[in-house]
Amino acid sequence: MLQLSPLQKARTHYVPQVLEILQEMEQLDFVESAPPEPLELFPNLSPFGSLMAKRGKALNFQPLQIGVVLSGGQAPGGHNVIGGLFDAMRILNVESRLVGFLGGLAGLLKNKAIEITEDVLQSYRNQGGFDLIGSGRTKVETVEQFQDALQTSQVLNLDGLVIIGGDDSNTNACFLAEYFLQKGSKTCVIGVPKTIDNDLQDGQVEISFGFDTACRIYSETIGNVARDALSAKKYYFFIKLMGRVSSHIALECALQTKPNLALIGEEIQARGKKLSQVVDEIVNLIIERAKVGKDWGVILIPEGVIEYIADLKSLIKKINKVLATGSPITSKLETLSQIQEKVSFIRSHLDKDALETFDLLPLLIQEELLLERDPHGNVQLSQIETERLLISICENQLREKAKKGEYKGKFAAVPLFCGYEGRSAMPSFFDTNYCYNLGRLATGLIARKKTGYITTISNLAKEVWRWRAGATPLAHMMHYEEREGKSKAVIKKAFVDLKGAAFHAFVQQREGWRLDDCYSQPGPIQFFGPEEFSDLRPITLTLLHGND
Repeated sequence: MLQLSPLQKARTHYVPQVLEILQEMEQLDFVESAPPEPLELFPNLSPFGSLMAKRGKALNFQPLQIGVVLSGGQAPGGHNVIGGLFDAMRILNVESRLVGFLGGLAGLLKNKAIEITEDVLQSYRNQGGFDLIGSGRTKVETVEQFQDALQTSQVLNLDGLVIIGGDDSNTNACFLAEYFLQKGSKTCVIGVPKTIDNDLQDGQVEISFGFDTACRIYSETIGNVARDALSAKKYYFFIKLMGRVSSHIALECALQTKPNLALIGEEIQARGKKLSQVVDEIVNLIIERAKVGKDWGVILIPEGVIEYIADLKSLIKKINKVLATGSPITSKLETLSQIQEKVSFIRSHLDKDALETFDLLPLLIQEELLLERDPHGNVQLSQIETERLLISICENQLREKAKKGEYKGKFAAVPLFCGYEGRSAMPSFFDTNYCYNLGRLATGLIARKKTGYITTISNLAKEVWRWRAGATPLAHMMHYEEREGKSKAVIKKAFVDLKGAAFHAFVQQREGWRLDDCYSQPGPIQFFGPEEFSDLRPITLTLLHGND
């Protein structure tokens, strides 16, 4: 059994702030805008337009039966979404019943659930993690899975199903909502925007929950490490940050901590940079700092940067093609015992451009590219330790520069990965309040029989009382992209906007960070004290609103 710390116990008693429109749940209603163009794939959901919360006529509600799913990777605040759901349901009718499906969507398909009562929920209020009901990455794709989901909703007589997740999870929510309507089910399906990567933004989804907390956890570490670099004056910290595809976390953490260099994957792709050019940028920084007597620094690297480097991405595609499952080349490679033999063999099957990039890589990474494959026979990009890759190549480059008299400093690098520690932390004040309101909003949508929507709260850079509640049709967030060689309808990921205010602010400041140590040390998340440091907002979110 979990033993709550004094701080955790204190947090269970915190009462989140609630939007005025979500305080009188019996009067919560919605006004709908005109729908966009109809979608062939979602004929039942297409007619739905965006919703904006309004005060309507107070109604007496029958008891609601709602199921909730935590889906995908953890993000701080998930338990508060459930708390908001529960409290709003009980306001509408004290006999309402909330069930949590265990282990994500797999629990829905197998009807494995627990009833969430006040006694069960109390110790999870304002806490991190997803451990109340657990999570999973099950995708609902087969006819049998859709039938199982429908059967569970019918057996439990669900009025609503709330899926708390990221782009893939809300894609599931969209297809389930369409299927339930097609089958005449009364179960309304509502999505809630969750992902620390913050790549679930839309015109009305300003930010996904968990992003703020994760960035503050990582920024505390970066700030501490930067202070250590400044104190020891002999280390370069290469810090890889979560963000499997987008670089939102790297951008936010850079704005919070002001490192000497922060790579932004989307910018690298837009400029068509090769691996050698990325390395040159780092090496040149190190040489310039050495000339002014500084052999230390902090460099931020987004986890997914490899997928943005043009020639490295091309190399990986070529290796995947050469080593396709069942190919004669793969069979021959498997007969070779020494890694040097394997490397020499694969080199003979690469063209000039691919070979140039391949030869830049250290032997360990070359080996990973040849041996570490996923079930589809492809390189597992997530397994490549990007921070160590860049350190190794930079070491080689600096060694050569030193031989030519172009570098006279000392290079000692320390790799770090800011990752899982940010996913289950106690949520910041912002995420605590944001998630609780998202949960209440989801209950209101189900009570008014709305389905196929994702909850949206806007104007988030302002005080809670100025937030605005609404909902966006999931179907109109979908687009087609290639997945495993097939075109699939999925919710489009949101990438760093290179024309946006946040990236512009970063560009304006970063040149001054290169040689001057402007490091900022944000410190740990604060839960008590003045609002100027306890109730903060993400810098990227604040810049999004400007002076509105």
